[in-house]
Order: sequence, then structure tokens, then C-alpha cells
Amino acid sequence: MKAVVFNSTVQAISASPTVTRERAGQTTRKPYPNYKVIVLNDDFNTFQHVAETLVKYIPHMTPDQAWKLTNQVHYEGQATVWIGPLEQAELYHSQLIRAGLTMAPLEQA
Repeated sequence: MKAVVFNSTVQAISASPTVTRERAGQTTRKPYPNYKVIVLNDDFNTFQHVAETLVKYIPHMTPDQAWKLTNQVHYEGQATVWIGPLEQAELYHSQLIRAGLTMAPLEQA
């Protein structure tokens, strides 16, 4: 440390930055991002097939929810059918593709 004299007052100057003790031990936790599983409209899947596939592969999907989403796909061109962690999103996405649905790429929510 250097001592500097200003108008007969001695002040200490530190050569290194000061670390605030309160923040030094804190960890900021950031949650993993969620991803959207999006079904796209096409000209070859029937309403019945889309609805049954959603019920089969998307957890907790009821037939009523599946029909609402199927109608959204048809009339709006797409519907987000599930949102959650990447690993699960990848699984549901690939299952829906294997079942013949037209899918958008996974998208961060």
C-alpha cells in the first residue's frame, strides 16, 4: 500500500481491488432452458392420427387436449405440444417424427 498526503491528511491506496465478503461466497444458480416441441400442419396426416399420436407420446396429454392442439395445428399451421428440458424434448420430438408427424426443429422457449 502507498500512503498519499493531501492537505496534511494521510490516505491509503490499495494496489488490488477490494472483494466484498458478502458476495464472494454466493453462487448464482441459473435454471436450464426449456425447449418447445412444435407440430406443423401437413397434407397427409389425419386429425385422428395426430390426436392419437399426441396422447400416446406426450405425458399427461388427454384426448380433449390432443384434439384442441390438432385443430390448432390445422387452422394456425402449428402448435406447441410440450415445453420442458432439452433431453425430454428431444425424446418426444423424435417419437413424434417416427410416428409420421411433421415437426419444427426444437426451439428454446
